[in-house]
This record gives sequence, C-alpha cells and structure tokens, in this order.
Amino acid sequence: MDLSLFYFANDSTEPGDKGRYELLLEGAKFADENGFSAVWTPERHFHPFGGMYPNPSVLGAAVASVTERVAIRAGSVVAPLHHPARIAEEWSVVDNLSGGRVGVAFASGWNSVDFALRPGVYDERKRIVSERVGEVRTLWQGGSVPGTDGLGRPVDVRAFPPPVQRELPVWLTSGGSVETFQEAGRLRAGVLTHLLVQDLDILAEKIREYRRVAAAEHDGWPGHVALMVHTLVGEDVAAVKEQARRPLTEYLKSSLHLSARSVVGDSVDLSTLPPEDVEFLAAQSFERYFHQGGLFGSVEHAAEVAARIGEIGVDEIACLIDFGVQTKDVLASLEHLGRLRALVASAG
Repeated sequence: MDLSLFYFANDSTEPGDKGRYELLLEGAKFADENGFSAVWTPERHFHPFGGMYPNPSVLGAAVASVTERVAIRAGSVVAPLHHPARIAEEWSVVDNLSGGRVGVAFASGWNSVDFALRPGVYDERKRIVSERVGEVRTLWQGGSVPGTDGLGRPVDVRAFPPPVQRELPVWLTSGGSVETFQEAGRLRAGVLTHLLVQDLDILAEKIREYRRVAAAEHDGWPGHVALMVHTLVGEDVAAVKEQARRPLTEYLKSSLHLSARSVVGDSVDLSTLPPEDVEFLAAQSFERYFHQGGLFGSVEHAAEVAARIGEIGVDEIACLIDFGVQTKDVLASLEHLGRLRALVASAG
C-alpha cells in the first residue's frame, strides 16, 4: 500500500513567513525524496475552506518544478465546470513539465456556489462527469471532440501540446455513493474517497462492489482505491492529540455541512443550530476522526490504523496534512510520516 500527500487547507487568508504555499512545496519535496507515491491538490472556489486551491493544474505545475519522481495529481477537477479541452490542455502542460507524472481525479462537484462558474449544469453534474472522463481521454490520446466556434459553426477541436503519457491515469472522486464506485469500475477509473460520511466497514463493502464491477467490465482489472485521511504523526499519541485538537476541530467546523452528517444524518438544518450545538458536533467529529478516521499519534499507532485500512482493500492512503496545524510543526512531523511510510511498505 502506497502513501501520498493530500492538500485541502482551510486557511486561505493568512500567508506564512515563506508564503501561503510553503507547506505544499516543501511537503512535495519531502514526498519526492522519501518514497511517497503522489501529491494531490483539489479544486475549490469562493470559500476559505479549500479556497487556496482554485486550480490544481497551476499548483501541479509548481510541484513539477520542485520535484523529479513523485506523481502529481488533481484531487479533484470539478469536471462539469470545464470544457474537456481545457482540462486536457492544462494537464498536458503539467505532464510535459513533469516528464509524464500527472493523474486526474474527476469530481461531479458538491457545493452549488462553485457552480457560479457554470450554473446551468448543476442538476446534470453527475452525468456530465462521466462524459468528461471519456472526452478528456479522447483528447489526451490525440483525438477530437465536437464544439461550436465563435461564429456558431460546428468544429472539431484537439488539445495541445501532446502529453508525455499515452494514457492519462484517472480516478473518480466519491463522497460515499456506491453508484460512483460502480461507475468508476465501468469507466476503468480508480476511486478517490474519504471518511467524512462513511466508516471503514461501510467503505469495505463499496470497495468490494467496485472491484466486482471493474473486474467484470475489464477482464479482471482490479482497479485502484485511494483513501484520503487527515494525518499528523509524532512521538506520542496524547501529545499529537492535543496538537491536533484545536486546528482539526476548527477545520471540521468549517466543513460541518459534510462532517456532521456522520453524527446527525441529513435530518438537521445545520444553519439553524445554536453555537453550542455546533461546538458539540465539531467536538464529536474530532473524537471520531482522531480515533477512527485518520492517521494520528505515534508511528506505531498510525501503522496499526494503516494496516486496518489496507485490510479492507485500499491501495493508497492520501495523507491530508494541511488541516490547520502550524506549517513548521507539520514539516517537523514529516520525518515521522516518512517512518510510517517505510513501515507500511515493508508490511506489504
């Protein structure tokens, strides 16, 4: 099982001493030098939660400039917001800059405000994402897709520059819908998922269904599952818990519309809750995440959690490291995370 680094920072308002992207670039260098498989950056718009990552291809180009071997991936491109040629063009540039190291997870999108960029497609977003995968693959391999030019005439467009990789590595991003897992299997795509609204036992069932569909549709192809988990590894479980408590709780509060669903389901309008109830839900989410949903604590303790994740069929743990802990402390913790990666690799 591989380990990679994943970014989805909450704070997009306060740059550090060396700039807002210090952790991204320094973390990428560490990943490149210490056997990590990939660096993932998301697409997010119009909100501090993830807002420092509006375009993963731009950030991927920056990562390409400071690395030599680690894969550079979008986690994820919100496919319905973009023309397929634009996706193919941007990521082909990064593929060239990196010498053939890119991969793209495609997402349908979940926040309606993001669709201010293209409001007419929100209701059709799940259908469109599957179409985009096929269109981008066609363009990536030198084919064309139909369009309409500025004079209203039909045209066929191709994407330039040609990429380095003949085939683009592709994932579908799923917040937990088994239908998305099944669709990924049909599309011969990997799955990128998380534990915001599912636990490991439920995820195991979805992975089995994904493998079943992928194998049936593609001559035994096993697929690839990447699981994003919040991560902070240090010397001691208790010390890491206190270090993570405030930033992770604030991080979860900022995304409470997602994380609280694991506690109260869909029956409560979170915007109507009083502050003390929001604090309670965030605290409950923190406890669940720390003990069941992330890689926290000592190397040995995190290795036990990683082993459980591996047992259910996950191929790659995408370690989300930028959830609010000070940059200098996260960078210091990467040494322990590197030891964890070596342990996981040796156990494989």
